[in-house]
Amino acid sequence: MKLTKENLEHYFQSIRLQEILVIGDVMLDEYIEGEVSRISPEAPVPVVNIKNRKKCLGGAANVALNLRAMGAVPLLCGLIGEDAKGYDFLRHMESYRLPQDGIVRSGTRPTTTKIRIIGNKMQLLRVDEETDAALSETDAAKLSGQIRHLLQTRPVKAIVFEDYDKGVITPELIAQVSAWAEEYDIPVCVDPKKRNFNAYRNVTLFKPNLSELSAGLQVPKSELQDESALVARIRQFMEESGHRMVMTTLSENGLILCYYQKNGEFASLWVPAIVRNICDVSGAGDTVISIATLGLITGLSAGQMAEMANIAGGLVCETVGVVPIDKALLEKECMRILF
Repeated sequence: MKLTKENLEHYFQSIRLQEILVIGDVMLDEYIEGEVSRISPEAPVPVVNIKNRKKCLGGAANVALNLRAMGAVPLLCGLIGEDAKGYDFLRHMESYRLPQDGIVRSGTRPTTTKIRIIGNKMQLLRVDEETDAALSETDAAKLSGQIRHLLQTRPVKAIVFEDYDKGVITPELIAQVSAWAEEYDIPVCVDPKKRNFNAYRNVTLFKPNLSELSAGLQVPKSELQDESALVARIRQFMEESGHRMVMTTLSENGLILCYYQKNGEFASLWVPAIVRNICDVSGAGDTVISIATLGLITGLSAGQMAEMANIAGGLVCETVGVVPIDKALLEKECMRILF
């Protein structure tokens, strides 16, 4: 069923103040921007004359920002360090009025930080400060305790796992939270990476990109280029994992949604990409999982949810850097494209 104006109105009205639990690897993104006019005499590298610096929330925190921009209430659960970057992270959360109840401070891990150096509007270098080891028992217990508390005290409508393979999400945490989700009858949506790809079971929506799907299934991307072969592989994966929907983003080729209908029948849907002036694909996956999750809890059909997510994911690619979706712009774009 195609989206109607009534569907859109209901979607944008219903998502307001809905509480979504977001669990994952939170990060601080730092951008150092400037101009390049010469090469260093010390080494064959460009010299960047800095004109601007900015910091923003990234990783799982960008999912929270997307949800917040749409009018929902994200409950972000992750881990930061007892360091200066950790305090920067909390200050940015406060500026966006994001609840901090789910954030755990660790004295043994740094705040994951990605520093991007941009010269003449082109990214020249990225510097990462992080550890990707699994959490210590102490930090893991603190995080799971906070998650349990939020599930017991807040009207959570959905849970999103936003996994960047930095060690916060572990098979143990996945199993624990999945059991609680079943206990409270809460849908679970997953944006996976390779390490825990096969640790998830029976989730409502599983959203890899094609590279993540290839790595997770240990199948070369060359064998997933044909649509029928891709759908067949996904269907086999769904039968083994118990997932009810798998949405695979295909970059410039849009996305494929495979799902089980209410009558139990398997179905698949290809949603083509919309031609855009692509500037930066960073953070597009965060937007897609956010918009799709909100579609699920507001009652959109599988196809309608896929259409919304596809439009939103393409829209944020027209902006440089990791940025959340603009609600008014998304609504306007949906009206322009669909009607």
